[in-house]
Amino acid sequence: MAGLNLTARPIHELAAALAAGEFSATALVEGYLARVKEKDGEIRAFLKLDADRVLAEAARSDARRREGRPLSEFDGIPIGIKDCIVTAGESCSCASKILAPVCSPYDSTAVARLKEKGFIPFGRLNMDEFAMGSSCENSAFQKTANPHGTTRVPGGSSGGSAACVAASFAAAALGSDTGGSIRQPAAFCGVVGLKPTYGRVSRHGLVAFASSLDQIGPMTHDVLDAAILLDTIAGPDRMDSTCLPVAAGGFADAVRSGSGSLRGVRIGLPKEYFSGSGLSSGVEKVLRHSIEKVRALGAELVDVSLPHTRYAVAVYYIIATAEASANLARFDGIRYGARVEGRDLVDTYFRTRGAGFGAEVKRRILLGTYVLSSGYYDAYYLRAQKVRTLIRRDFEEAFRSCDVMLTPVTPTVAFKFGEKSDPLQMYLSDIFTIALNLSGNCGISVPAGQDGETGMPVGVQFMAPALDEARLLCVSNAFFLNR
Repeated sequence: MAGLNLTARPIHELAAALAAGEFSATALVEGYLARVKEKDGEIRAFLKLDADRVLAEAARSDARRREGRPLSEFDGIPIGIKDCIVTAGESCSCASKILAPVCSPYDSTAVARLKEKGFIPFGRLNMDEFAMGSSCENSAFQKTANPHGTTRVPGGSSGGSAACVAASFAAAALGSDTGGSIRQPAAFCGVVGLKPTYGRVSRHGLVAFASSLDQIGPMTHDVLDAAILLDTIAGPDRMDSTCLPVAAGGFADAVRSGSGSLRGVRIGLPKEYFSGSGLSSGVEKVLRHSIEKVRALGAELVDVSLPHTRYAVAVYYIIATAEASANLARFDGIRYGARVEGRDLVDTYFRTRGAGFGAEVKRRILLGTYVLSSGYYDAYYLRAQKVRTLIRRDFEEAFRSCDVMLTPVTPTVAFKFGEKSDPLQMYLSDIFTIALNLSGNCGISVPAGQDGETGMPVGVQFMAPALDEARLLCVSNAFFLNR
């Protein structure tokens, strides 16, 4: 439908319009497909989008509504899917040549739960290869651009998901967050990105990068939409032994019933995230304004400390690479995926992985193999795990003094393509997000303003204790609606 305005329209608004008969699911999907056709040649958010498939799903949704049996109020709403979350019958390459020919025979639990509510999986979204990166420049196939400035990166690794939402190519998207890969691109692209508590959402069907850190989460236009999608995808799952056996739901109701006031809420400001943290002047200005905003909404500001934060990046790049080294060993070209024949089995392994993995993936596999090797395991991996425990205890202690914490998401706004060629510079892009994954707690990036010099979006991060997403969402929604 050519006249359908889909710019930044949230899920809850689209659901109401569908229920009122303002347009059909088919018209909605056609509208998004038209936007993708018009604009994605410049943004490059999608690796693959099967128009016939999504239109067929929309037609089935319309039939259910005509018969008075929609699967939910959200039946027929398209949701983009990051290319490391499997969908039955669709490719799942993780933006890597080694998995380019792979087609998934099953749905991830998150996608299956979306389908149960009638949401339509809408294409495969670009990412840093195997979720290893902070800019979406490490994809084997294309570089996704930031819709707010196409010479700049969208962030990573869920850059395609963030760009998809920011460009209004779909109502929302799923991403994954191992060290900030939902929150950082959400901040860069001016959308909402939620990293749930580790174990809150099943990882079944999420191609593993670092199994003790990975978590699927939503990227949306507003906080209520994040709560709606968390209601949909969260909850116990027998297919994932790390998925917590706790009931989930009621997040959207909690957000809707929120007063909009922060009176009585204690918001912690961890000093390590503010002093000597390398914040750009534009990001710092928006952050200070955000602090004054939550104060004006009635929050009590509390100074807290996370003293082991300075070790978080080092600890992360030991633990995450070690787990990646083990997880990616399964991609050998023997059972599935790309294969390059060699003189013998070992040579086939070498040739397949040499051709199939990109430079950043190889770098992290080598780092992980090194820290797990004989003579180095105790010095690096075991010590990193001990410091991870100290980081988690820091959060536990800080949350005794506050209900949530408010911090920056990124030191700068989205940078230009090629600006950070040094790997260490790139790794420091996640300096404010990594510790949350190491601790297993939940966090969200919320749009907070713009950098005065570049005009690029700036986000702020709220963090809450494990399984306290309801409070996290209510606090961040009060800020979002009054920012």
